[in-house]
Amino acid sequence: MNNKGDKYNYFIGNDKFYMVIIGLLILTVFLLEHYLLGVFLIVLYGGLIVYNIKHIRDNNNQWSKLIDNVSSKMDTATSSTLSNFPFPFIMVGTKGNILWYNQNLASKLDDKKVLGESIRELIKEFNVKQVLDGKKNIYKSIKIGEDYYDIHINIVEDDGLQQDGKIILLYFYDVTEKQQLLDSINDNKESVILIEVDNLDEVIKNTEEDLAPQLVADIEKTINSYAQSIKAMIRKYQANKYVISVQDKYIEKELEKKFDILDTVREINVGNKLAVTLSIGVGRGGNTPGQNEEFAETAKDLALGRGGDQAVVKNFEKLSFYGGKTKEIEKRTKVRARVIAHALLELINDSSNVFILGHTNSDIDCVGAAVGLYSTVKSIGKDAYIIVDIKNNSVDQFIKNLKADGDYEDVFITPERALSMKDEKSILIIVDVHNESHVLSMDVVNAFEKIVIIDHHRKAKDYISNTLLSYTETYASSTSELVTELIQYMVDKPNLKSMEAIGLLAGICLDTKNFNFKTGVRTFEAAAFLRKLGADTTEVKKIFREDLQTYISKTEVMRKANVKNGIAVAVCPPNIEYNVLSAQVADELLNITGIQASFVIVKMGVDAYVSGRSLGDINVQVILESLGGGGHLTMAGARIKSVTLDEAEKLLNQAIDKYLREGDK
Repeated sequence: MNNKGDKYNYFIGNDKFYMVIIGLLILTVFLLEHYLLGVFLIVLYGGLIVYNIKHIRDNNNQWSKLIDNVSSKMDTATSSTLSNFPFPFIMVGTKGNILWYNQNLASKLDDKKVLGESIRELIKEFNVKQVLDGKKNIYKSIKIGEDYYDIHINIVEDDGLQQDGKIILLYFYDVTEKQQLLDSINDNKESVILIEVDNLDEVIKNTEEDLAPQLVADIEKTINSYAQSIKAMIRKYQANKYVISVQDKYIEKELEKKFDILDTVREINVGNKLAVTLSIGVGRGGNTPGQNEEFAETAKDLALGRGGDQAVVKNFEKLSFYGGKTKEIEKRTKVRARVIAHALLELINDSSNVFILGHTNSDIDCVGAAVGLYSTVKSIGKDAYIIVDIKNNSVDQFIKNLKADGDYEDVFITPERALSMKDEKSILIIVDVHNESHVLSMDVVNAFEKIVIIDHHRKAKDYISNTLLSYTETYASSTSELVTELIQYMVDKPNLKSMEAIGLLAGICLDTKNFNFKTGVRTFEAAAFLRKLGADTTEVKKIFREDLQTYISKTEVMRKANVKNGIAVAVCPPNIEYNVLSAQVADELLNITGIQASFVIVKMGVDAYVSGRSLGDINVQVILESLGGGGHLTMAGARIKSVTLDEAEKLLNQAIDKYLREGDK
C-alpha cells in the first residue's frame, strides 16, 4: 500500500481544480484586452504554482517521516502481518488522527483517502477522550460502506511513535450477516395498530341524512386503503374501531410521514359540518403479539385522553406523539357524566372519609372544583377534607370568604395531616390534574389504594395509573364544569351555598377567559345551573380583582415581550414569584393585534414556569409538551426544573422553532 503516493495525489487533485479556474480567469482578462492586468495575473499565477509545489513536497516529506517512523518500529514480519491482516486494522493518534491502516481496510473505503484525517470522519461515534480514559473499548455494529463491524480497541504504549507515547489500535470484526439477520427479524416482527374514529356519531348527526351513508363509506374506504398501503391485515370490530396487524418496518415509514392518515381522514368532506378525526394507538417492540396489543390499547387510550386526532406509539416505556392539531369536539350527550356520577357515589358511600387533592400552585378552577365536591360529599353524610396548595391572592380571598361563616375552619389541610388521618377505607379524589409531575403530593397519592381522577387536561406521559375511576374529558372547559355536572347526578337536589357556587363559576370563568375560549353548550348549561344557586357574576369579578402593584407588574412584563412570527415571548423579572401573574400576562398579550400565541416565563425557586396561550392557529400544548408540560391547544403550561430565566427562554425558543419547522413540512 503506497500511502505517500495517495497523499500526494490527494493534494494535486484538490489544487488542480482551483489552478484551472485561475487560468481561465487570466484568459478572460486577455480577451477583454486588459493586458497590463493580464501580465500581473500571470506573474501571480506563477508564484502560486511555485508555492503549491513546495507545499505538496513539504506535506509529502512530513507524511514520509511519519510512515517511516511507524514502519521503523515494526520489523518486517510484523509490518507484513499487519498489512495482510484478514480483517481491517487502523492506527490512530491521541488527537484522533489516522496514522496508518492496512490493505484490508483500504479495500473497504472505495478509494477514499483517510490518512491523516480525523477518525470521526470514518466513525462518527468515536470519542478519543472516552477511549484514552478507558471508558470505551468497543463499538458495536458500526456501518462502514455497506458492511457492519464490531470495533475493538487497544491502547499501545510506545514513546517512539507519538510525543505522548500512546497509539490507539482499532480492530474491525465483520458482523454484517449478523446485523442483517437482526434487521430482518426486527423488520418482520408484527406490530399492532388500533384505530378509533373519535367522533363518528357526532359527525353523522351533523350530516344530512341522505349523505351520511356516503360519509361512512368514505371513512371506511380511507382506512382500508391505508391498511393496504402498509401491506397490513385489518379487521373492523366495532362501528368506529379497527385493529391492524403490520410488519414493523412499515411502522418506521409511518413515523417518517408522521401518520399522514390523520390529515387524509380529516379532509373527507361529503357535506359533513364536522371534520372526521382518528385516535391511533401503536404497539411495537413487545415480546409477543399480545404484549403489542396491550401497548396499542394503552397508546390509543392516551390518544383519546389527549383529545383525539392524533397517533401515540408505545414501545415499552417509550412514548411518541404525532398529530393533535385540532380542537376537542364537545360531546353533547351527558350519558357518561351520569354513569361516572353514580359510580363515584357508590365509591364514596363505601368509604370511611374522602380527601380531595389538587395540583401545585392551585388556581380557582382547582379549588372551586374541590369545594363543589366537598359540599356534595358532606350532604351525603361523609367527612371530607381538601388538600390544596394556596399561593395566590385570588384563591386566598375566596377561602377567606368561605371561612367567614365558620363551616370551613378544619376543611383545608396539609398533605402531612392527610397522611395521618387516612385509613384503609379512605378514598382520594384528585381534581384538575392527572399527572405525577404536577400533582401537589405524590406521597399522598401513593398512600391511597382507592383513587379517583376528575380532570379536563390532555393526558401526559406521566399520568397517574391504577385508579378506580378516571373522568378525564378534554372537551370540557374546566374541571369546575365537570364537577358541576357530576353533582347534579350525585344528589337529587344539590344545595350548594352561594359562595360554593361562586367558586365553581369562577373556575369556569378562569379557564374560559370569561367564556371567550373553549366554551360549549354544556359550559353555558353549567353556568346557568350555578347562577340559579346564587353564583353572582359581580362576586366572581371581585375574586379576580388585583392590586395596583400587580397591575403595574403585568404591564411591565408585557412591555418587554418579544414578538416573532406572531408569537410573543415575555419573561417576568427575577423579583416576581407569582405564577398566576404569568398566566394573566399571557392572556393579555392575545388582545394585541398580530399576536396569535403568547408565552410568559416566571422563576419560582430554582424552577421556571411557562404559561402558554393561543387563539387556535398555534398549538401551545404541543410546544410546551416538548418541555415536559401539557394542557390544551389554546392553553398550556410547563415547569422546567433547575434552570435560570435565560436558560428557560432559550429552551422555549428552541421548542417554538422546532414546532414551526415541523409545521412547514
